Amino acid sequence: MADVDSQLRLFRRQYLQLFEPDFLAWPHAQLLRRSDAQAWLFKHLFDESRNPRLPPERYQLRVLRPLIDRIEKAIQDPDEDEISDDLMERAAALMTHGVPSEFEAMKERAYVTFTCLPASQGNENQDGDGNYMVEEPTITLLERRNLISGSRTTGHRTWEAALHLGSYFLTKSGRNLVKGKSVLELGAGTGFLAILCAKHLGARHVATTDGDEAVVEYLKENLVLNDMHDEKLVTARTLWWGEELKDTWVEQKCTADPFDIIIGADITYDKVAIAALVQTLRYLFRMKPGLLVVIAGVVRNAETFQAFQDECVRSNFTVEEITFAARPMREQSALFYAAAVPIKILSITSQAQDRDAGI
Repeated sequence: MADVDSQLRLFRRQYLQLFEPDFLAWPHAQLLRRSDAQAWLFKHLFDESRNPRLPPERYQLRVLRPLIDRIEKAIQDPDEDEISDDLMERAAALMTHGVPSEFEAMKERAYVTFTCLPASQGNENQDGDGNYMVEEPTITLLERRNLISGSRTTGHRTWEAALHLGSYFLTKSGRNLVKGKSVLELGAGTGFLAILCAKHLGARHVATTDGDEAVVEYLKENLVLNDMHDEKLVTARTLWWGEELKDTWVEQKCTADPFDIIIGADITYDKVAIAALVQTLRYLFRMKPGLLVVIAGVVRNAETFQAFQDECVRSNFTVEEITFAARPMREQSALFYAAAVPIKILSITSQAQDRDAGI
């Protein structure tokens, strides 16, 4: 299709991000019965020879079955319209081959692809300068999707606060915080934000960290998956909150090329870890008082989120909320995440820096 319908692009973005089939924005019947639309869907969603990083087979089948059912119902004249042989053959192959059970699928890591477009351009196949894009900017990660928030393995999937902060960074004002800057990420998990900054936002360098060594190893895999091989651009290291940073790689990095901005998402949910996190921020401000810290969090527990802010204030930090409202999921067009629970983005600076600036 020379001019790809926006419904198909939206459907593909949701599908590649493993959106629940019940909530997919299914293309309209008039579009589904077109042979060229069906050919496009097979080529971009189900053809393994063209797409080596497709969603898990179990998920493919969960989408393909209702898709074929919708196409069948959309056909008005069987003599003129028909269901794509490629789609039918793919469905048959998946059913014959046998997909993993739900329990087995929960233990496996899966490819998840995020489309990194500003919300204002989500329905247009254009870049930030208004130029037509043959390929949309994406990030593909290996994740374990069947995790619950608050578990000890949260670093194996990308959570809502990271996607919300990523959406903010894709705006003009957000991009300006990252472009050309040296970035340190705390509690990186899958590496979504680090890769976004390095691959699509023009960061000068990104040091991405996590306190779980196993998570850091998976994080390194995700960097390679996104062609982030150059350590001059991005590095993945272990960093334990609360530990003194003097005579560590962090101090060496700050001496050679000081960080400009510290970022983190969904790192304030554990009340026990808040004191250690804020202690690390104190050490970083001591190394460079002019740092900007930007942290996003889903306010699952208002008391815990407030405890983090209170600890910052006790440390003589200035905490301000960045106004950036999450769109309802039905209005999202690129990065998809639940917005029913409030998600806040905080800007944190040291009061010593504010005094120097005359604030």
